[in-house]
Amino acid sequence: MAATGSPLSFDTTFDARTGEAVRIASGIVRVTAPNASPFTFTGTNTYLLGETQLAIVDPGPADKRHLNALKAAIAGRPVEAILLTHTHKDHSALVPMLKAATQAPVWFEGRHRPSRKRRRFEIDWVARESSQDLRPDRRLRDGEVVEVAGLRIEVIATPGHCANHLCFGLAGSPWLLSGDHVMGWNSTMIAVPDGSLAAYFASLRKLRALPYQHYLPGHGGPIADGRDTARALGQHRELRNKQVIQAVRKGARTIGDLVAAIYPKLELAIIPAARMTLKAHVEYLAAAGKIRAHWGIAGVRLEPV
Repeated sequence: MAATGSPLSFDTTFDARTGEAVRIASGIVRVTAPNASPFTFTGTNTYLLGETQLAIVDPGPADKRHLNALKAAIAGRPVEAILLTHTHKDHSALVPMLKAATQAPVWFEGRHRPSRKRRRFEIDWVARESSQDLRPDRRLRDGEVVEVAGLRIEVIATPGHCANHLCFGLAGSPWLLSGDHVMGWNSTMIAVPDGSLAAYFASLRKLRALPYQHYLPGHGGPIADGRDTARALGQHRELRNKQVIQAVRKGARTIGDLVAAIYPKLELAIIPAARMTLKAHVEYLAAAGKIRAHWGIAGVRLEPV
């Protein structure tokens, strides 16, 4: 059957209005942190949910300017909970300061952990960019619906970008907070062993089966048709898998060879992310028997099947 829906396209025109409280819809306000970078686009989006009482999703980086912007947006209202989509520091490092300022409990899936055990000699490059010691006051479980700030929020486990990633659906509405799992400005970086491409594919399929249409990502602007974007992102990754297989058949034997073959004009600043994502594809394809991968102290050696 032919694929349906629009092809993947990225929106890089988003005006973040950094530091401002931007109303998205009734009971949804966005404040974007001043941490723009090649990895975070215009910065991390923090969401304030509710009206007279609030829940705050993804406080963002440990930046006092952002803390002050959030305090201004909170405007003295009680914060009933701080929710995290995941524990990468650009989303979670402000938690201790915001918790101290609001006295709100912190809810998320669980402590940061890799998606699989590290191989011998393997470096987890994302570990140092994660809040390893942060513990939840309440662990959120896949499928539960929590009542907070006058809202019913559905907890949706979406591992892939990292093991403890969650999305949050605002029950009875079209809105879903998609964290770093589905974004409109770029595809999600998956860095093994922190993340898992197999889990990412499964989580994309899971979101597409849910009724939420409008996605609010951790970086970038609102996504009008989130389910269609999730489908297109999956197809994008499948295309990348085919490119990796083809490159290996044509002689690529290292991750560097794959970068040169697949991303010949990539900006220097993005090459580390490309290398990490290609490692995730290699791991996925090797597990599926589509290529051979031999891991050692010098990295991975690739062979066609």
